[in-house]
Amino acid sequence: MTALPVIQSALLADLPGIRHAFYTRQGGISQGLYASLNLGIGSKDDPAAVAENRRRTAAHLGLASDHLLTVYQIHSAVCVRGETPGQPRVEADALSTNIPGLAVAVLAADCAPVLIADPKAGVVAAAHAGWKGALGGVVEAAVSEMLVMGASQQNL
Repeated sequence: MTALPVIQSALLADLPGIRHAFYTRQGGISQGLYASLNLGIGSKDDPAAVAENRRRTAAHLGLASDHLLTVYQIHSAVCVRGETPGQPRVEADALSTNIPGLAVAVLAADCAPVLIADPKAGVVAAAHAGWKGALGGVVEAAVSEMLVMGASQQNL
């Protein structure tokens, strides 16, 4: 893994087969207003800088950049599945997968990023929980999708 400043949860740190990180603004190449580790494809940042930031983030997890999946966040309660590297971004606020080697991610500024894992089933999800999505049930939608994918509620 490549070094980037990250925060890790003690709840997720020692789960077999599960890697996670909460990235800070540090370690990126974006400049000006976006001076950070900006991963926002939809931002008005230089697309080459965003691509490099995403490459660094994926490399930190030991993955190719197309294995880092995100969604076009719309403050909803929608969860979609991550199934293939480089899959197109869709409008949603949570992403789940049971495919080894894929990373699911959400972006957060003043909203809460929520990571959920069932290490026994190998199912993970990331949810962007702003007030609207949290109130609407984005975390519940992520859990529901994880259960369909083989997760067990008692293992989350």
